[in-house]
This record gives sequence, structure tokens and C-alpha cells, in this order.
Amino acid sequence: MEGFEPDLAGFSGVLSVRRGDDVLGEWAMGLADRTAGAPNTPETRFGLASGTKTFTALTILSLAEEGLLALGTTARGILGPDLPSIADDVTVDHLLTHTSGIGDYLDEELDDLAPLSVPAQSLDSTGAYLPMLDGFPTKFPAGERFSYCNSGYVVLAVIAERVGGASFAELVARRVFMPAGMTESGFPRSDRLPPGTATGYLEDGRTNVFELPVVGSGDGGAHSTVRDLHRFWRALDAGVILSRQWRALATEPTVADTGDGRGHGRGIWTDDAHLVLSGSDHGVSAISRHDPATGITVTALANIAAPVLARTRAAMDAALRMAGTAR
Repeated sequence: MEGFEPDLAGFSGVLSVRRGDDVLGEWAMGLADRTAGAPNTPETRFGLASGTKTFTALTILSLAEEGLLALGTTARGILGPDLPSIADDVTVDHLLTHTSGIGDYLDEELDDLAPLSVPAQSLDSTGAYLPMLDGFPTKFPAGERFSYCNSGYVVLAVIAERVGGASFAELVARRVFMPAGMTESGFPRSDRLPPGTATGYLEDGRTNVFELPVVGSGDGGAHSTVRDLHRFWRALDAGVILSRQWRALATEPTVADTGDGRGHGRGIWTDDAHLVLSGSDHGVSAISRHDPATGITVTALANIAAPVLARTRAAMDAALRMAGTAR
């Protein structure tokens, strides 16, 4: 990307611009492991935080396409007596579109970095989240409005397990990672990260191991690389993960503006003509921005809390100018 120099001041991670099989530009900064002095590289795996929700939504849509559930299936019909505070009319689609109105264990309208209410090490499976999700009163009637909800996506993971007959991580691997060729992606334990995985760091220099669940679920915890995320978007475009009809359900906005100018489909954000996977948490920042018209993907993954949205927008604008398709 001749003439483009990204602003990487204070950044620790990787910024990558890819199209097809070509790497148009790639920059790696900072350390993946400060104790060992291991640098971040384009091959480093990073946590995706809420970027995981994109994979959760596609797993649910894959199960629906197969006929194992429907978008109109009620959560209660799958949960039975579990989580009784969830209203009887809340559907799978309400959960996917953040319109369920259910109470949230991590309500980002109140505090997007609130500490976990249970020890991080106790959250080692999707089923282990149930006690933490219980007892939150309904915020508003299902379908009334958009309100970003972490609990809703963990509930979707519970539903996926009960319908799909396997652990959530296995279902995502079978229905998203494997079809897309995402060989570097998964749900590792935070206290046993595989080689080549970045450790997340807080502002005071501590790691984030006590701040996040030891094993992720439907609302966060997946790890990936810039290369795998480019593979993901290419597979989604090609109809490998979902048929084009079901892909449209994931990508077409159900709300045009969620409050920051971005729209939201089902697990995928929209920003102008771009599709976006995004997440942030303690020691994690992740944005992967894709332009279906050109096949260009810009991904910024960081192992610190860092502004990445503006960086990916700037890199995408530069890539589109280079391709002669700037809007």
C-alpha cells in the first residue's frame, strides 16, 4: 500500500490489509508475551472478545438452515425450566438481533468493563455460565428496541449445544472454522494458551487472566489470526458457511443505526457497505472489516485496549483508493 502509513502509536498487535491471496499491507507492533519478550507477528493468535458473537450467530443460522431450530423458536422451548427470568415470548431471532430485552449479566449500557460476578476459573464451559445469567429482570418487552446484550449470546450458545448435540466450541469449529479453513482459530483456556497466542494486558501491566472467563462461550473468548479472519470473510462471501439466502439474514441490517452510526444484522455489524466483526474487553481489541464488493479485508487485532475502529477505516479507505474503488 504505497504511500499509506498507519498510525500505530501506542499499538500492540497486528494491522493487516488483504485481498484474495495477496497481502496488500501488514504491520506488527509490540509484544505478544512481555515476560518472554516474544513479539507480535502476523501469525500471532489474538482474543476476539465480542467478535466471537459473529461465529455464534452463524452457528445458530447454520443449525436453522439445517432445520434443527427456527428463528421463531422460543428460548423457553429449548431452555425448559432454566433461566426462568427470560420471558416466554423471547425467540432465537430476538437474541440474534439484540432485541430480546432480557437482563444482561454484563450490561454495556451501564458499564462495559464491569468485573465478573463469579470467579473467572469457574466459567470453563457454556453450562457453567447459567448461574451467572440467572435472576436478571427483563429490561423491556421482546422486540421493542435494540439493546446490545451479552447474556443473549451466551443463551444462544446454550441453545446451540442443546439442539446441536455437542459443545459450543465443537459446533463453531464444525460449522464455521472448518468449512472456512480457519485452522488457527479456536477457544483456548486462558490459563493454557497455545504457542503463538498473545497474552492480553491491562493498563497497569497485569495480564487479563483474572478478568475474563477461563473458556469463552457465545459472547466472547474465540481466538484467531488476521489470516484466518480473511479466510472467514472469503468463505462467507462464497456461500461456504451458509447458503446465500441465509448469509443475507446475517448481513442485512435489522437496525440501521445502533447509536454509533453502524447497523447490525445478526451477529455482524454494517458500516457503510462494509461488514464488520468487532470486540473489545480487558486486554483485547479486535476489528475485522470486509468489503464484499472488492474482497478487501482490513483486520486490526491487539492484546491491549486500543482504538482500532478508526484505524481499520483509514486502512480500508487507503486500500479502496489503491484499488480505484474509493467511495
